[in-house]
Amino acid sequence: MTLLLATACGLIVANLYYAQPLAGPIAAALGMPTQLAGLIVTLTQIGYGAGLLLIVPLGDLFENRRLVLALLAVEVLALLTQAFATHPAPFLTTAVFIGAGAVAVQVLVPYAAHLTAEAGRGKALGNVMSGLMLGIMLARPVASFVADRWSWNAMFLISAALTAALAVVLRLALPVRKPNAGLHYTDMLRSMVTIVRTTPVLRRRALYQAGLFAAFSLFWTAVPLYLAGPTFGLSQTGIAWFALAGVAGAVAAPIGGAMADRGLSRRASWLAMGAVAVAFGITHLASAGSTVSLGLLVVAAIVLDFGVSANLVLGQRAIFALGAELRGRLNGLFMATFFAGGAIGSAVSTWSYAHGGWLWTSLIGACFPLAAMTLFATEKQKR
Repeated sequence: MTLLLATACGLIVANLYYAQPLAGPIAAALGMPTQLAGLIVTLTQIGYGAGLLLIVPLGDLFENRRLVLALLAVEVLALLTQAFATHPAPFLTTAVFIGAGAVAVQVLVPYAAHLTAEAGRGKALGNVMSGLMLGIMLARPVASFVADRWSWNAMFLISAALTAALAVVLRLALPVRKPNAGLHYTDMLRSMVTIVRTTPVLRRRALYQAGLFAAFSLFWTAVPLYLAGPTFGLSQTGIAWFALAGVAGAVAAPIGGAMADRGLSRRASWLAMGAVAVAFGITHLASAGSTVSLGLLVVAAIVLDFGVSANLVLGQRAIFALGAELRGRLNGLFMATFFAGGAIGSAVSTWSYAHGGWLWTSLIGACFPLAAMTLFATEKQKR
């Protein structure tokens, strides 16, 4: 079941990222002005962010398997529409639904917590989140390879077929889980304000991960520009291979979960946040443009992904321990907060790289995990 949920999370979350490296070709094919190509990614993010706050909490109200299947049906229809789109309007409209349907992954994560005993919950969540992180990191290079081999349309057709097949498997394999929240939807949304106000663990863990995910988004938005520029001059295929190397960092998720199960969450948190800060420094240990410098960039990508993956699992294990009846809302709030951090990192990266190149970008990137560590240092340690 853990392997199935990890695979499902990876396949679903990848739908958010297939369009990122293909935004240029898609815009050209649909006759969209170049300056509007960014909407392809932005509208998907808006749909996902709205879904985190408005749809994910429904996991505390409705039978989880049925909710996941409904979201996957939306996802398949939206992917097919995009695959056959010939005009910007339907493509951009369905981009919002791609993001909204992809929040099925955040219904599955607390579902995995429900299926696992407390003693092994961290490790199980770590394995599931490894699948999610692999989906995030593999989506971009896979999309580039498929588009080079066939076309951008093929990527959306393949994804629609995989998502439909996944829905059938989940329908057959997942046990039924019907929560007993006893709330109406509007009451549940109002309760989320109270949860934020009265749950310091949620606030802190969400902010820690927001800082790390901001660094993650900044790095992976700017590094393709750096690699494609005159310093390294890599092709799109070369950049795709570079992105594949960063996938190795996903192994940190089960390691972080296992450390949390052993009562080492605080030590693991310092390690995860420190790894993200150190990653940016690694990129300056050799002359830019050299083979050694490129190798160090690969190492930095792995170390950064390692820290982000580990801290994500540590945060989710901490908030899921607060109460089974709240997990959908807790996860929605947690994910929405750190997703906002990622959006900030992406926005800052394009500005910093345009004005100060990789030096400015890496310095700003290191500030995000350092800010998280500063906040973490103020957390009182339990006796």
